[in-house]
Amino acid sequence: MPHRTHRLVPGPAGRIHLVEQGSGPLVLLLHGFPESWYSWRHQLPVLAAAGYRAVAVDVRGYGRSSKPEAVAAYRMTELVADNAAVVEALGERSAVVVGHDWGATIAAHSALLRPDVFHAVALLSVPYTPPGGPRPSEVFARLGGEEEFYVSYFQEPGRAEREIEPDVRGWLAGFYAALSADTMPTADAHLIPADPHFVAPGGRLRDRFPTRRLPAWLSEDDLDVYAGEFERTGLTGALNRYRAMDRDWKDLAAHAGAAIRQPSLFLGGTLDASTTWLSDAIDAFPTTLPGLRGAHLLDGCGHWIQQERPAEVGRHLTDWLGSVVAGR
Repeated sequence: MPHRTHRLVPGPAGRIHLVEQGSGPLVLLLHGFPESWYSWRHQLPVLAAAGYRAVAVDVRGYGRSSKPEAVAAYRMTELVADNAAVVEALGERSAVVVGHDWGATIAAHSALLRPDVFHAVALLSVPYTPPGGPRPSEVFARLGGEEEFYVSYFQEPGRAEREIEPDVRGWLAGFYAALSADTMPTADAHLIPADPHFVAPGGRLRDRFPTRRLPAWLSEDDLDVYAGEFERTGLTGALNRYRAMDRDWKDLAAHAGAAIRQPSLFLGGTLDASTTWLSDAIDAFPTTLPGLRGAHLLDGCGHWIQQERPAEVGRHLTDWLGSVVAGR
């Protein structure tokens, strides 16, 4: 088994850090918030052993990749350009793109906007919803009644940073636990008083995070890796993705309602709010993902699907990739 190799490659905003393992058809792995390439640590060797060149990137704003200051630099079109630049820098002409959480949305739009580069797409946890509809900030502002939805809470530059920065490690531990199957409210309801996706008036997001223990998938060493990256870089780059959503709404207006026609795969957890809140998007897959070759909801799984259920995710990905590559 080849070792993992860390590389820096040029991108539109400067540098893109990636971790590569294996050889064969290129599979690009995109993480979500608040993670890094490390969230794919279990899948890199599995994909390499199956005969693929697995490449996990630090998305713009994370880890060792460049972190532009302007919110506009985190628009979806910019992130899609980063992914195309990685493929070119690696000497390839095309790739399969796989994403989790925000990475799923970035992967979907990479396939939508650059079908010449990304010939298949797998989405983990967050289903595809085509561009269009109401302005995102207006939608999120209506959620929660007197309370504030976390996406709205993230909008004001510096606000979430002031909550997180004094204790990055503790905040991350609580955020991961809040969305993990074995530590979220549905699994142990007495841990926190209310839904951790919402902020009470005058409160903080972390007020509703579990604090008693780490989820089973997250060791103290794993948490050290994540915390070390964000203690070094801060959270602003990561949070700017949320702050660019209204810009995406304008940028992608011409693609309103567009389907992704390449071969696709969806994996989600039955205990993940992303799959329950967006169940209508999953029901719409025959229209929005006409090339879908599998949709699997893992029973009893939370949001961090490739870390909570690495063996199952690895099996689904390799089975799907086999059909995708064989069909080219």
